[in-house]
Amino acid sequence: MTLEQAVEQLNLITGGGADASSLSGWESGRRRTGMRNRAGLCQLYGETPEVLFAHQDGEQGVSALEASGTGVVVRVLTRYADLVEAMVEVVAGAREQLVVAGSRSRERAYLAAIERVVEDRPDLIHYRVLFGPPRHRELTEHLLRLLELRDPQERRNGVKALHITLVPGRAMERFFVASERAAVVPLPSFHGADGFDCGVLLDREAAVGLVQHGREASASGRPVETVEAVRALPPREGSQEWGDDL
Repeated sequence: MTLEQAVEQLNLITGGGADASSLSGWESGRRRTGMRNRAGLCQLYGETPEVLFAHQDGEQGVSALEASGTGVVVRVLTRYADLVEAMVEVVAGAREQLVVAGSRSRERAYLAAIERVVEDRPDLIHYRVLFGPPRHRELTEHLLRLLELRDPQERRNGVKALHITLVPGRAMERFFVASERAAVVPLPSFHGADGFDCGVLLDREAAVGLVQHGREASASGRPVETVEAVRALPPREGSQEWGDDL
């Protein structure tokens, strides 16, 4: 099979959205395969995980990112204003892919920046990965605006251009924004117990890994890509402070 044929068969098995680039990365060992796609590939090829993924799991499978350690950290963001500014910069710098993970967003400048790039860059592929229903009404309204700006069924260069998915079950919530150039991961507050108001700015190498992580999570999620589906996700009000929302 060609990469395209294999990906087509894999997506029929998993219901996901893998592409030829992902499969190439898994085959070469440049990227690690998530659990759902691992099971699908084992079914597709009729082989065990030990056979298919030895090159990813063995001692020689240490990635460049694992080897580099803290070298991927560009800057520690110790103030909320710096965190928001860095997140907006990551969004504004996205040209090919933008992955946003988490269900707590309500910072207006950040959400507005996402809406601008979705509107201004039609070739940008945007993944919004939710871990549970939105915690704030602002995020629900943001999702509705994304659906106004772009049809989830639209394809650019043969690739679906907007993905809004809800990860099922009790998966641990993840918070990050990543493009093909840079990424920001919010961290629990250094200053108190009010949530996430600090973070780290990561370089291109780490960002590429997080983009792939987000795409894997998106492929495992349930699409929430109509106005009706979004409105059926009531916001979970009750977060205490702005620092709890990123």
